Amino acid sequence: MSIAAILRSKGHAITTVGPLTTIAEVCSILADHRIGALPVTDDADQGIILGMLSERDIVRVIALHGPAALVLTAEQVMTRHIRTASPRASVSEAMELMTQGRFRHLPVVEGGRMVGLVSIGDVVKERIDQALQEADSLKAYVAGSV
Repeated sequence: MSIAAILRSKGHAITTVGPLTTIAEVCSILADHRIGALPVTDDADQGIILGMLSERDIVRVIALHGPAALVLTAEQVMTRHIRTASPRASVSEAMELMTQGRFRHLPVVEGGRMVGLVSIGDVVKERIDQALQEADSLKAYVAGSV
């Protein structure tokens, strides 16, 4: 199963922020959408990803700067060196990237543009669904061969 299949079922809609969005605004967006991370994209809305801003990044900057962190911008706080995946990547490849890199959100990029975002929850759900389908197939096979 590929990342493209996950995006087909969950959709391609992505909530993003621009580089000049304040951390206070980012916190509101995360809370409103009940999500844990946001891609930071170019202001021209070209879908070019500049970095990722996660709850962990925000906790870290608040621990360092206290309430003053809320006026910092996404660009100042975001993780710049991010890993991305192609829509053609397998679910196993995505899971391995996320596990090795210790991050929970993976931007999906094609032709230099972000076309989706998958979370560790999306990937785990797909793996569980695959395992259940395999188990059902094996049960059907065994029941049919008796």
